[in-house]
Formats: sequence, C-alpha cells, structure tokens
Amino acid sequence: MKQFIHQLKMIPRWGWIASVLWFFLSFGIYRLGTWLSKVFGTISRAFACKIPFIDDRIPIIPAFIVIYLLSYVFWVAGYAFIARTGKKNFINFVFASGLAYLTGFLFFLFLPTTIDRTAEGLIALSEQPGLFNWMLHVTYYGDGGPTGFNLFPSFHCISSAFCHLYLRKQEVIPKSIQTGALIGSILIYFSTVLTKQHFFIDVVGGIAIAVFWYLIVKAIDPAKHFS
Repeated sequence: MKQFIHQLKMIPRWGWIASVLWFFLSFGIYRLGTWLSKVFGTISRAFACKIPFIDDRIPIIPAFIVIYLLSYVFWVAGYAFIARTGKKNFINFVFASGLAYLTGFLFFLFLPTTIDRTAEGLIALSEQPGLFNWMLHVTYYGDGGPTGFNLFPSFHCISSAFCHLYLRKQEVIPKSIQTGALIGSILIYFSTVLTKQHFFIDVVGGIAIAVFWYLIVKAIDPAKHFS
C-alpha cells in the first residue's frame, strides 16, 4: 500500500488533468455516437450481435455491477499511471486510444447494435429486491432502459485494455501495479458480460480494436515528433 501511495504522489499534475479530460472525452465520443445515430436514423437498423450458443450460457451475476461501475475510477487512475511513465508513452497512448474510440464511433454511427433487455429478462431481474439488482436497474436505465444501443465494440473493454497495454513492461511502474492493471482489466471484461451490458463478441471486438491500434501506433511512434 505504501508503494502504491508513493507511486500516486509521483504522478505529475499534468497527468491527472490530462487523464480526467481524456476520460470525459472518451465518454463524450460514446454518447455522441449514440446521439448521431439517432439524428441520422441509422439506429433504426440496429441489430443484436448475440451469439446464442455462447451468450445464453453466460450467467448474470448482479454483484459484478460493482466492478462494472468502478471501471470509471480504474481508467482515470490507469491513465494517470500511464502519465507517470512519461510524456512520450502518454502521447502514444492518446493516439492509439483516440483511434480506437474513433473506430468505435464509426461502428456506432454506421453499424449500430442493440439489446432488448426486456426480452432477455434483464429488466424483470433488475426490479427484484436487492442492492445489486437495484444497481443494475439504475445502470440499465442510465443506458437506454429496456433497449440498449451500441454495444459493439465495448468501450469498457477498449479503455481497460489500454490501461494494461501502456503500463506493461514500464520500468518506473512496479510489477504489483502492472499486475493489478492486468487483473483489473480482466475483471472488467468479465463484468461487461456478467451484468449483460454486453454480448461476448462486444468484448472480443473491444480488445481486438485496442490491440490493433496499440500495435499500429507502436510501429509508427507518433510521439517521436513531439520530443
């Protein structure tokens, strides 16, 4: 714990500011994609990218809504730790994640997806007694209510994957924090499907898009032009 607190103190002020701004920008891109799909009417052809053979076998575990919601704190902290590794790594992170969010935005606008939470039995479950069910209910109705849109790709998975990718093998980041970033990312991946906020393919797509742009940006290294 002392090491973690020490590392937090080592994060530059600009890192915290940039991390919070980047978090709100990514959230804004997600909301903008949904809004524009309604404006242009493309959301009318939204489809469910459910794979029944897989998704119907994945149980819903309401307690995982806690992890799902804590992901927002995880990302801001993750971005800040990336800033701790230096401006070069953070700039490349911004380029890669920005391109990934843009890719997701284009999917939301031109190839929107949906989930019928009533047909899936999720609304009925969320209305049952219990703290976690109540948290599910609040989350569902804050994200479309009975009908959710733009599940693919999962921004939860994109953001979490980048927290791991840009902290791994960084000498200034202790192994314990690198491992924590990996475990936290995996838990968030699981939370997206165990709360039924996403289908399995949304998770695969989100991670794949993040890895793709990470490798592209790593090869191009745009941060070298800012040094």
